[in-house]
Amino acid sequence: MFESLQDGMRSAMKSLRGKGKLTEANMRDGLAIVEQSLLEADVSYDVVKHFMAAVSDQALGRRVLLSLDPSEEVIGIVRDELVNILGPVDPSLHLRGELTIVMLCGLQGSGKTTTCGKLSQMLLNNNVKPMLVAADLQRPAAIDQLHVIGEQLGVPVYSDKGSQDPVKVCQDAVKKAKQDDVQVVILDTAGRLAIDEELMQQLQRIDSRVGPDQVYFVVDGMTGQDAVNSANAFNEALELDGVIMTKLDGDTRGGALMSVKHVTGVPIKFIGTGEHLDALEPFRPDGMASRILGLGDIVGLVDQVRQVVDEEEQLALEAKIKAGEFTLDDFKTQLEHFAKPGLMQKMMGLMPGMGDISKMMGDVDAEGDSKRLIGVINSMTQAERRNPKVIDPSRRNRIAAGAGVQPTEVNQLVKQYDMMAPIMKGMAGQGMAGRMKAIRELQQSGALDPGGNMMTKPKGTTGKRLSPKEKAKLKKQREREMRRAKRKGRGGDGDFEGGSPSKH
Repeated sequence: MFESLQDGMRSAMKSLRGKGKLTEANMRDGLAIVEQSLLEADVSYDVVKHFMAAVSDQALGRRVLLSLDPSEEVIGIVRDELVNILGPVDPSLHLRGELTIVMLCGLQGSGKTTTCGKLSQMLLNNNVKPMLVAADLQRPAAIDQLHVIGEQLGVPVYSDKGSQDPVKVCQDAVKKAKQDDVQVVILDTAGRLAIDEELMQQLQRIDSRVGPDQVYFVVDGMTGQDAVNSANAFNEALELDGVIMTKLDGDTRGGALMSVKHVTGVPIKFIGTGEHLDALEPFRPDGMASRILGLGDIVGLVDQVRQVVDEEEQLALEAKIKAGEFTLDDFKTQLEHFAKPGLMQKMMGLMPGMGDISKMMGDVDAEGDSKRLIGVINSMTQAERRNPKVIDPSRRNRIAAGAGVQPTEVNQLVKQYDMMAPIMKGMAGQGMAGRMKAIRELQQSGALDPGGNMMTKPKGTTGKRLSPKEKAKLKKQREREMRRAKRKGRGGDGDFEGGSPSKH
């Protein structure tokens, strides 16, 4: 997410950290890199001008230049100003005691229909009953797509393919929702390839006659400054309550995200971070600012964990760990939770100081490696899972044959477990800070590689037996990767606590 903007910002921060003493001259050099990275990310020129004026006024003051750690002061100033540009935001839907009507609008291809499904999933997660309304009568495929989404979620969908009046469809849907005790109605309105008068008049009629409580503009985050222009046009016609920015998991430069709120005054309420129906997040300016600066997003990380791991199950595991128990069955359960495509890399990107390291995972099959580990554990007996020390050469060969791997990979798994078990027991009840420390200990112990992957098999091998020369070569390669990862992670990691860098 926003790789070019993140790279530019981190480059600027590193240039300032590398100075023994900051002067007005080298401070201006660092701020020039910040400005250039914003412009290259397609941030509106007026926004960049306003942002740099606010940052420069503070960064070039005596308080910063004479502070004990001026580079950290600058990082704090840049982060605070990013939060000001992006926020404030209220991500709630302001649900009423009775029926709440939410209207989504936007250009064709922005992901509006899929976003209707994502909003429904979010409501279902909060025990709120939604109904979807197919009010896009220009494109029959949109009606069919909405019904498919409704079936996937178990959510009712109201449509009338024979109707030519979207206003009547919405009005009839609201009546039906009241009869069925629906709590939230989500209107999926028509879009166009470009803004035109007919579209705006249609949306205005729905707005005036149906009276939605919330009107959200759905925009493709990859459209750059066109997103700002579109948001302006829709806001003038409908008085938007918020923006939902989609496709932020793609090749997005970040300009639209930073420009929309400042230029239009309309806050970004939610962001789409993937194709699945659960890939919609409330927009948090402080978390996004920290991500852009490579400081991680602990709150976002905790939310990801909560979505993956059932709370009662996690509490039960923590109770077992506190009691001194952590078996290979427990290890397998955790692997199954996090073996979803792209999830491990996404979570690594949310960890403080791990943004660069997560990029190293691009070509690593973390999900495939996790499934190999699960296969090895499945080939074990219950006694072997409870106490891997009983695995002798004969058992090892049997387990390897059952899992379709080399016997050395069974040994590798047992060694990982032996290193992880005491650390998992030691971090029980320590909260997120303790877990972050444990992750670093796992990397240093060799149970995790620098990218945060379980060391299923030596990198660069196909599972065959290694010669002593090959083992020595791989050992040196891992040591180099560990040193490189530590250098890249140094700086933001220790300074991050509760969402903001420390100030001196």
